[in-house]
Amino acid sequence: ADIISTVEFNHTGELLATGDKGGRVVIFQREQESKNQPHRRGEYNVYSTFQSHEPEFDYLKSLEIEEKINKIRWLPQQNAAYFLLSTNDKTVKLWKVSERDKRPEGYNLKDEDGRLRDPSMITTLRVPVLRPMDLMVEATPRRVFANAHTYHINSISVNSDYETYMSADDLRINLWNFEITNQSFNIVDIKPANMEELTEVITAAEFHPHHCNTFVYSSSKGTIRLCDMRTSALCDRHAKFFEEPEDPSNRSFFSEIISSISDVKFSHSGRYIMTRDYLTVKVWDLNMENRPIETYQVHDYLRSKLCSLYENDCIFDKFECVWNGSDSVIMTGSYNNFFRMFDRNTKRDVTLEASRENSKPRAILKPRKVCVGGKRRKDEISVDSLDFSKKILHTAWHPSENIIAVAATNNLYIFQDKVN
Repeated sequence: ADIISTVEFNHTGELLATGDKGGRVVIFQREQESKNQPHRRGEYNVYSTFQSHEPEFDYLKSLEIEEKINKIRWLPQQNAAYFLLSTNDKTVKLWKVSERDKRPEGYNLKDEDGRLRDPSMITTLRVPVLRPMDLMVEATPRRVFANAHTYHINSISVNSDYETYMSADDLRINLWNFEITNQSFNIVDIKPANMEELTEVITAAEFHPHHCNTFVYSSSKGTIRLCDMRTSALCDRHAKFFEEPEDPSNRSFFSEIISSISDVKFSHSGRYIMTRDYLTVKVWDLNMENRPIETYQVHDYLRSKLCSLYENDCIFDKFECVWNGSDSVIMTGSYNNFFRMFDRNTKRDVTLEASRENSKPRAILKPRKVCVGGKRRKDEISVDSLDFSKKILHTAWHPSENIIAVAATNNLYIFQDKVN
């Protein structure tokens, strides 16, 4: 139940939310800097924990609906409270997280314990006052958006107009207004009339960071479609179609499975799209549809292991990818609790490991290397001894600083750039 299933920084980076398989959301808050302990500035401590989703049962379909949190998305902060969206397979909820450090005392009709007083005993009129109390962080569900998805929700994305958001499942994408919970507008529907003709499913979807009319969605066939909501109400016809032609010499039984895109992310600038498939991360320019401008090999040494990865179902793992705040570095996860970073300017890349053994507070992470051949150097790890049960699927990058959050099964690691 405590396996982390999503990680997300808010827009300032002061808060970090994680969701888990047990339906819980844990929010961490960044420590304020103190003069006598300047290095504590990066530390995140638990701010609030609440149960977001409960297990449900769909009686019409005789299906159990897991409580697992699939995605969390923050809304930009407008006042003292924080708002976030969380979703499981079927239901999206809007949560308000607020602080309370005062409580009203001196009611006329109630006593201090909240019990109603006998009106005949009330002889004087009191003016209630606010008294200080210990800080309480309350999470309250403000909206519940349910009953709109036949299939499992894989993505939610808040629009830049901050009035609407979308939720995507395997075959449809719905557009919601934050104020309206009982209806949504279907903007993409790829369900064929005959389900036996089904050839692809939607794997991820995201709104453009600045243009509220534009969004992208990726498919299990390795294609990305950019849609413009100004052209028509139903965006079944895309404005742009991004696909890399397959090299026939590389074709194999696994080609279709490993080309399925597991994550799609707009850059902060809105100029590029990053996609993650099983073996690579690709960066696409919105102005060039026929091939990506950059391709990074995440774990090319697994190409020879696809058969055993298929047998143990690892080949269906869905890795996420993230940009840093300036779009210059990208990060994604791998197996053996490794995660990879690629610098787009210098073309340098590094493999780091998130594990309890080597991550004492303020210890410096050593780059790791995987060797494929027979000869192994002292600091290398053989591809045959990788642990495929340890995988980093979910990562997040602070919006403006070099602080990253990495979810390794049920552990959350937070690393920050070394400050000299």
